[in-house]
Amino acid sequence: MKKLLVVYTLILFIVFLFIGRLAYLQLFTDRYKLNAFNTSIKQEIIYPNRGDILDRNGKLLVSNTYSYELNVLPMKIGENFDTVKFSNLVGVTTKQFDSIINTITKTDGFKKLSPYPFKKNISREDYARMQEQLYLYPAFSIIKRPERKYMVETAGNILGYINEANPSYIKSDSTYYQPGDFVGITGVEKSYEKDLRGVKGIKNWIVDRTMNVVGPYKDGQYDRQVKSGKTIHLTIDYRLQELAEQMLQNKRGAIVALDPNSGEILALASAPTINPNHFLDSKLRNALINDSISKPTFDRALQGTYPPGSTFKMLTALAGLQMGTMTDSTTYTCKHGFRYGRMKIGCHCGRYYSPQNLEYAIGKSCNNYFSEAYRDIVRKNPNDYTEGMNEWANIMNSFGLGKFMGTDLPVGNKGLIPTGDFYDDRFGEGVWNPYRIIFNGMGQGDINTTPLQMANFAAAIANKGFFFTPHIVHKIEGQPLKDSNFIVPKKTLVDQKHFETILRGMRNVFTMGTARALSVRDYEQLGKTGTSQNSQGQDHSLFVLIAPADKPKIVVAAIVENAHYGATWAGPMTSLVAELYITDTIKRQPMLTKMKNGSFQGEYNRQWINYLKRKGLYIEPVKKDSTVTLKKDSIEPKQIITRN
Repeated sequence: MKKLLVVYTLILFIVFLFIGRLAYLQLFTDRYKLNAFNTSIKQEIIYPNRGDILDRNGKLLVSNTYSYELNVLPMKIGENFDTVKFSNLVGVTTKQFDSIINTITKTDGFKKLSPYPFKKNISREDYARMQEQLYLYPAFSIIKRPERKYMVETAGNILGYINEANPSYIKSDSTYYQPGDFVGITGVEKSYEKDLRGVKGIKNWIVDRTMNVVGPYKDGQYDRQVKSGKTIHLTIDYRLQELAEQMLQNKRGAIVALDPNSGEILALASAPTINPNHFLDSKLRNALINDSISKPTFDRALQGTYPPGSTFKMLTALAGLQMGTMTDSTTYTCKHGFRYGRMKIGCHCGRYYSPQNLEYAIGKSCNNYFSEAYRDIVRKNPNDYTEGMNEWANIMNSFGLGKFMGTDLPVGNKGLIPTGDFYDDRFGEGVWNPYRIIFNGMGQGDINTTPLQMANFAAAIANKGFFFTPHIVHKIEGQPLKDSNFIVPKKTLVDQKHFETILRGMRNVFTMGTARALSVRDYEQLGKTGTSQNSQGQDHSLFVLIAPADKPKIVVAAIVENAHYGATWAGPMTSLVAELYITDTIKRQPMLTKMKNGSFQGEYNRQWINYLKRKGLYIEPVKKDSTVTLKKDSIEPKQIITRN
């Protein structure tokens, strides 16, 4: 009997709980009341202005303009709807009308009560004309939607663009996004979408049977104020960004500048460059996205991976110093390069058959010195090369290499830093030795880094052992970033005491080494040239720079694809970017003119033709002045021309 009493009591408790909840929802909230009044309440969505984007100095880069859009609620299109008359009003054919409605209703995740875009980019004149008669068609309404307006013609890879959200994106945040809403697709627009998008406003109106507004619902008690997106100040100095992109015209590559004292990105240029205004035209945007030859939407500064070449030699030395396989007084003798059996790595350091120290080897970029140093690193434990390799790899990882850096940018690449386990998998455990992978010591072999990673390890050297995670946003709504990932320094695994010798060697690069022609009088620079071998064509030109030497304010890394020596193209570009930042002017105008006017399109075209030949798609032109022709059904002839 007691058990039955307990059961009945429990059942009654559950019943009263449900009754109480239903009473609360119906008597004390308007949740269901609003649903019940759906046929007599019209909800108007007010779209917020997307947040402005400015550079670090307050220069406006991206703002807003407006467009008008015709929306439809398909479920409110009745049987007596006059399709012909309405189609004439909005400027479509009846077939187009039926096609649009059919497409909307068959959309994945279609919602009967959600508005869908019917016609976009309506002119002001058409808006005024439609608005006069649109009350006759309650299923349709015109909304004013903010659109992006670019105030500059560069930095497209940084700023990114917005576009209509696809169904999967809408599902990811269905409480905010509706069909036809725009979202950030690339760049800062994507990374900071939630800050930039703002908050939609909502107005609830009481309407009669013909959908004419009678008045506000409950005096606007359930309305929501529209809130514009937040203003974002980037870390970019637009002067540097513009200069970098000008120098990269008719080239492929990247220039990255950082403030080593904060990790703020001062310039992030990728070439071929992008005019962000081209994102506003769907045809131009699709052409950029679909260009599989020059790949302008592939951000080489963040995604491109390259052997860092001789710019990596400082890290080889730092690893050797930290691991105890060498000291700052260790010398090696160059015999016109590194030799082992039949293998020879050439060198042009100029000091042969006599010992040379680390500072001289950095200044003259001695291949032999860093090959021998790397050999000693790997064979730190002669009985287990994997041990030395893994210790070296851990040190490289501490500089941000071989892993994702955790930036606030939407794309990136971790590059490659091989480990002992990597070579055990490739060659077999106990099969490989230091000589088989000796090219790693010079930044070749299996090592790959992004230009951003190159700039970051230069910042770590400038700071003598630590760096801040690179980031692109300086302030949001006037408030500096508070994310610890960007304001707490990351320490490398190399002791501070080992950096002085490296910095003196980088000074030698400008005083007696491979970049003597780039020295300036106003301040002292530190740097390192790099020439990275490329199996597809001419070598790549690389350079990393720190300036001023006594109190670094900027580090710059550059790579110019197929431009050969580091001091010829990448070096001058980094030096000019630093000069503008430090002195607010550029005195070396002839050098600047050369950088701007230089072009490697001929080399890129030659590589493309060679690629077509390897694929069997190339046919020799019949006439001297004819364009390159291809086999039928292969690739469009116009694709032979690369574009910037």
